[in-house]
Amino acid sequence: MTTAPSTPRYLELDALRGFAVMGILLMNIVGFSMPEMAYASPAVYGGTDTPDVIVWAMSFIFVDGKMRGLFTILFGASMMLIIERAQAKGENVANIHFSRMAWLAIFGLAHFFLLWAGDILFLYAAVGCIAFFLSGLTAEDLFRRALFIFTLGFVGFAIMFGSLLHLEYLAGLPGASADTIDSLAETLRDFDPDATAIAADIALHRSGFLAIVMAKFRDDLFQPLILVAYSLTETLPLMMIGMALYKNGFMTGEWSAADYRRLGIRMTVTGALILTAITSVLIYRDFDILLMLNASYAWNWPSQLLMTVGYAALLIELVRRWAASAWMQRVAAVGRAAFSNYLGTSLLMTFLFYGWGLGLYGSVGRVELYLFVLAAWALMLLWSAPWLARFRYGPLEWLWRSLARKQMQPMRVHPNKD
Repeated sequence: MTTAPSTPRYLELDALRGFAVMGILLMNIVGFSMPEMAYASPAVYGGTDTPDVIVWAMSFIFVDGKMRGLFTILFGASMMLIIERAQAKGENVANIHFSRMAWLAIFGLAHFFLLWAGDILFLYAAVGCIAFFLSGLTAEDLFRRALFIFTLGFVGFAIMFGSLLHLEYLAGLPGASADTIDSLAETLRDFDPDATAIAADIALHRSGFLAIVMAKFRDDLFQPLILVAYSLTETLPLMMIGMALYKNGFMTGEWSAADYRRLGIRMTVTGALILTAITSVLIYRDFDILLMLNASYAWNWPSQLLMTVGYAALLIELVRRWAASAWMQRVAAVGRAAFSNYLGTSLLMTFLFYGWGLGLYGSVGRVELYLFVLAAWALMLLWSAPWLARFRYGPLEWLWRSLARKQMQPMRVHPNKD
């Protein structure tokens, strides 16, 4: 393959994407290795011994939702960058964008059904199609509309999950009706699986590849679409914020160091203090499952938004300070190959934990899981930079780009080099 003219890259975007794809594994590792609701509560699975609680609390306060949020605002920023460059070349922007989203959706569905149920690629593709129609707005309009949609989502989820607490209250009243008590019991069965349900889940994930895939087609055929509906009012605003932060120069390192530090510290500390208070209540209440649901899917929304933007600010300042360092260049390389690293991580982790591989699902403690995270980080940092020294794209980035543009893309950096 021949080379093509190089396109200037923003180290800030590449390195942020690297931090995000590495950081998201800190939470996803629980989803790879344990029953689904262990993600929301250590009492469901994984244990409530002191080390396990400490690890859960640190993850809930500092990681849960923030790395996914960072990934999402980066998706919005990158979308604006691609739109701008396509416009500058006189290309058909809509054709390029929707072709990219269509193939991303296909990758996402393959990821969901063949590898892991925690896919976010289909979600990003669907929401990215909506976000495209907002790309012409100013940064200020994007911020205003994003905060409005985000607030609607937060209020809606607070009411929805708060109603479960109200149901629990009604079921505990003297003379509560049988229907109310049965309704509460059914809700608890859905979110707080008993030993039989957990054993069945572990047996499934320790079984063969075909059994796991067929179970998804049987039980979760429409789950990707449900996730879009469920996550729209969180994902779309975050993409819009990413678009706005690209337009005002935030994502490309154009603000002053003092502005990044000031914004980053204020938003991160505020969000962390709120989540620390929530965490204290949850531990005090012995991880009551309905409180855990409210905390994980409603109460944490404002703090996650604050900390996502705060992390972005602090990390951009870190990237600028260490831009010339070898380790930052390796993080940026991980980000340039984020698509390959994201799907590659799913392949590696499902091999380690599912029955078609080593079958470790349900057998590794919550604390020990982070040894697997460290190993995966080391792999990402080791392969990405050498690969990109020879090739223009990560392998899946190249495939996605070639499919979306309907022609083989130039790959080799040094076409005459063996």
